[in-house]
Parts: sequence; structure tokens; C-alpha cells
Amino acid sequence: MRVLVTGCGGFLGSEIVRQLIGRGDQVVGVSRGDYPKLAALGMIPVRGDLAERDFVRSAIRDIDAVVHTAAVAGVWGPASYYERNNKVATDHVIEACQGSGIGSLVFTSSPSVTFSGDHQRNVDEREPYPDHWLCHYPRTKALAEQAVLAADKPGGLRTVSLRPHLIWGNGDPHLLPRIVARAKSGRLRIVGDGTNRVDTVHVVNAAAAHLDALDTLTQSTNQAAGRAYFIAQDEPVNCWDWIAQICQIAGVAPPNKKISFSAAFRLGSVLEAAYRITGRKSEPPMTRFVAAQLAKDHYFDISAAKERLGYRVRVSMAEGLDQLRGEFF
Repeated sequence: MRVLVTGCGGFLGSEIVRQLIGRGDQVVGVSRGDYPKLAALGMIPVRGDLAERDFVRSAIRDIDAVVHTAAVAGVWGPASYYERNNKVATDHVIEACQGSGIGSLVFTSSPSVTFSGDHQRNVDEREPYPDHWLCHYPRTKALAEQAVLAADKPGGLRTVSLRPHLIWGNGDPHLLPRIVARAKSGRLRIVGDGTNRVDTVHVVNAAAAHLDALDTLTQSTNQAAGRAYFIAQDEPVNCWDWIAQICQIAGVAPPNKKISFSAAFRLGSVLEAAYRITGRKSEPPMTRFVAAQLAKDHYFDISAAKERLGYRVRVSMAEGLDQLRGEFF
């Protein structure tokens, strides 16, 4: 296939590009920056802003399928910033796919679109969207996901939304370095009682799920289309034991001080209000969303992804952790 990948330079997007090229697909990569290593592999680079409708229309031409991973993640910042880069950009991708007669669109969503701050224990895709979200990222991703799924049409554009959770692995520029940096500085605290279970997903598995979705959309369309799917390691872990393992691999002391969930949540609320009033642009050291994510259970039933997409874990938790050794030295 000739596949266009948005956000091709990101942690997940670049792995999707490598896997597609590795199996012989032609890849057009859309991003705002230059990624010569991916171009050297054979990716055709296209630079531009997905929030600009005309650019998206020009980029999505002579394409068989689109994988839309580009997004702005985070827990802080103005609503307009997230709306432009997550919802508006996605609307433009959908419109361009429809206008160009493209048959398949795989969208990268997030389990946080269903997260209201309460425990999520082995929930499946019947989990509803909440009445409110704790920050703009999950809200705008939820709006984008709903637009993608609403665009699914038999005989026209077929769509799937994937919700990979806590993506990690070698080369991770986000999650693991942040954990290690906070632990090293002594600013990482165990939030809650330290017994909460969470799902994660290795980047190789998360990327492979996108290829699984692409293949199913083209080969067994009605089996997969018009649905969202949780994607995970299929191996929930104790959040703080897993963080301690990451710290041990990185050679730093794991956190041993605790703060209750209620105290962390109140602190996050106060800091959010203070930062908002003073106009500070940097992220507060604690927010309500982060407090809830660090203290609550959130793991998922991924039966639908396995049964409908043929998703399977390629890299186990043990294998992934073993591969990390040497990453931080």
C-alpha cells in the first residue's frame, strides 16, 4: 500500500513508518520537522501544518490509506492550542480522505478519552465518554475520535480508532525520561496507597496494532470498521512496582515517599488555579489529571482488538524491560 502517516517523526509515528517500510509498503510521512533517518529508509517526507486545510488536501493525494498519529499531548495549556492541533487537524484529515476517495483511516486516540478520574478496571469499549474531562488533551482527543468514527461509511471511507495506553520502549523521549528525571531529582512521590494497577504498551506493539488495523480494514472491513479499540500489553502491572523497575534499570532510587490521592488532587486543583490566574505557561508540578492517573487503576479488556483486528503482543513486558538496559547509560 501507499500509506500516509501523520506525526511520522513522533515516538509512535516513526515506529509505524519503520514497520510499514520493513514489510514493503510505500510511506509518505507528514510532519512539521525534518527526519532524515526516516527519509534514508525510503519515507517520502512532506512538511506542513495539519491545521491548514489546503495543506492537508494537497498532502493526501495518490494515497491508499492514512494513519493519523499526529497530536498534541500534555496536561496543561490553553484549550485553543489542543483544539487546533487535535480536533481541527483531525477534521481536515477526515475531509481530505473523503475528498480523495481514500478507503482506510486509522486514528491514534487514547484511553484517557474515557477517563473521568475514577478507577477503570478491565473495562472494554462500552466504557462511555465522561461528562467532563480533567484537562484539554483527553477532551479534544475524544472529540476527534468521535468525528473519526462518525465518518465511517460502508462503500466509502472506513475508519478505526486505536487507544494505546502509556507507550514506552527504547528511544522513548517522553514517559520514561520524565519518570527517571523526577525520581533523580527527588520530586517523584507515590500518589495514593501504591497498589493501583495500570496497563502499558510497548511501542513495537502499539505500532503493530496500527498495521493490524490497516490490514483488517482492507481485508475484512466490516469486521473492524467504525469502532474504537483499547490497545495494551495485555499484562497489567502494579504502577509503582513498574516505575521502580524503570528506576532500577536507570540506576536511580525509586520513590519511597507517599502523598494521599485526596491531598495530591487538592494540590493539583490549587496549582491549576494559581497558574491560570497568573498566566504561567509552564506545566504545574501537580494537576488533577496527573494525580488521578498516578493513583487510580486503569487497565483494559483488549479482547476486541485481538478478535477483530488480529492484534497480538509482539514484545512482552519482560523482553521490553530487558531491552531498556543500557538505554539510560
